[in-house]
Order: sequence, then C-alpha cells, then structure tokens
Amino acid sequence: MNAPVLPVRLDFAPPRHDWTLEEVEGLFEMPFTDLVFRAAEVHRRGFDPTELQISQLLSVKTGGCPENCGYCSQSQHFKTATVASKLMAAEAVIAAAREAKAGGAQRFCMGAAWRDLKDRDVPRVAAMISGVKALGLETCATLGMLTPSQAAALKTAGLDFYNHNLDTGPDYYDQVVTTRTYQARLDTLTAVREAGISTCCGGIVGMGETRRDRAGLLHQLATLPAHPESLPINDLMPIPGTPLGGSTPVDPLEFVRMIAVARLVCPKSVVRIAAGREHMSKELQALCFLAGANSIFVGGRLLTTNNPDRNTDEALLADLKMRPMGTKLSETV
Repeated sequence: MNAPVLPVRLDFAPPRHDWTLEEVEGLFEMPFTDLVFRAAEVHRRGFDPTELQISQLLSVKTGGCPENCGYCSQSQHFKTATVASKLMAAEAVIAAAREAKAGGAQRFCMGAAWRDLKDRDVPRVAAMISGVKALGLETCATLGMLTPSQAAALKTAGLDFYNHNLDTGPDYYDQVVTTRTYQARLDTLTAVREAGISTCCGGIVGMGETRRDRAGLLHQLATLPAHPESLPINDLMPIPGTPLGGSTPVDPLEFVRMIAVARLVCPKSVVRIAAGREHMSKELQALCFLAGANSIFVGGRLLTTNNPDRNTDEALLADLKMRPMGTKLSETV
C-alpha cells in the first residue's frame, strides 16, 4: 500500500492521542532521510540525544508457559532448548540486581513465564521488587496478565514499571498468538495505569507482518489514554522449534523506520531497542539512536536469548560518545 505522505506535527507538548492509522502509515512512507531527520528533531525536543537509559533483564521463572506465542521459546506448546525452572528465591534475584547495578544498569526488569500472576505468588514477587528497589534501582516486571488488586499490591511493593507488550497490530495478532486476546492485553495495561505504575509496552517486528501491521501497533500505542513511558521495539530473534523460528529478518532500514515512527507518535516515551541487538551492527544501532531510540538492555542475556556483552556495549557507547541517562560525561569510561 502506498499511503499518502502526510505532514508531521513537530510540537512536543502535549503529545497527540488522535492519530489515525492512515497518518501513521503515511509516516512510514516518508523518504528515509526526511523521516529520520524529523524524528531526531522531535527526540531533541524532549531528551538529550547523547544519553541512553540502561536496563537489565532477568528471567525469574523460565519456561512452561501455557500461552502459544509463536515467537517464544518458553511456551509449553513448542519443543525448544529452553529448560523450565521454578520461581527464583527473592535473595537470588536481589543478588543479581546488585550485580547488574555494579555493571551500570539503571533499571532492573524481572520476567516470569506466566499467563497471569497468581495471588499465591504475589508476596514472593513483592519481596523481589522491594529488595531491588532498596538497592536504588528502578524496578520493572513482566508477569503476564494482572488484576487490579494485584497491580495495586505490586505498586505498594515499589514497582515502577510493568512491561506488557501488544506484540503487533490488532489485525495480525491472531497470526502470532491465539491463547490470549488483544483486549486482555489492553485490560492489563489499564489495571497497571490505574494502579499508578508506569507502563512499558511495545512489540516485535520480523514475525511476517506487513508495514501496515507495524503501523497498526504504533497506532494502538499512540491512541492509548496515556502513551507508554517505555516503548520497547524488539527485532525478532528466531528460536528453533517455534512457529516463527524460520522467519525472514526485517530489512535493517525498515527497523530504523519503526524506531523513527515510534518516536514521532509517542514523543515523550523512552524508546528502547530491545531484543535483536545481538545481530545488529553498531552502524545500525547508531542509526536507531539517531532516529530517536534512547534505551537498551545490557548484560549478555535477555530472558532466553543472547544480548551483547558488557564490553561490547561499553565500546559502542564510547565510539558514539554516549552515556547512561542522568550521568555526567566525566562519570563514563
């Protein structure tokens, strides 16, 4: 589809919540250099372009998930190399968070392969959150669907962010997962917002979706009652044994377009290059930062996939003369 190229409103405040799908498609159709330039300009209206928010992610309960998300190695529907494990002890999670902070992480994210959080597990998860918070780190969790009362309990424990991705646009969603509805994901985001927790919500590219589907995802995010405070864009890491294990990679410039459009429609969100950096060149990552990305995961492992190691990321930031968000140039290596 050749959507019309539409003008971009560059005012930074307040962000728009009235984007149409056709407008978002129009942004994707802009000439590449013009799109990146406009996204970079909007980015500089709200952020220091030399800073990155640094997060680290730990799988606190791995595998055995009853969902059938076609990209996930942790689903019990697929035969993958992932070995299921029980929920970690809070002490072990806090120790990992302490090590992450020493390595430069500013936010510590805890992920559990659940369809939904069970009330019986809330006290153990709350202990993890409060312990990580006491270290001076921002806290984030991704635990599946939440009820309003569970969200309130996590907020009381000190949870700053809750990650619950929409994965893709609504028209393509049932090609990726059929065990959970799109509306169920939106309902969890509502519970999180109403509990006063910041939302971390984005999706994945490279699952066979069209550009219109990518626009559909960003349209959903841009028309939420509040834009997600963190907006992760994952480049699919194909996992052998999953339905999407043989997916064709997205063209790198298309990934940059996704970052740029995310920056334009959600100008105040922290846009993260999430999964997929392991197979990205430093030049591609630099283009993403230019187009408005300002967050990455560090550490050699995400949930079950590889991530660049600490030395690689330190070299990348040094080459680009970038630094962790909120630090001074003199504090960086």
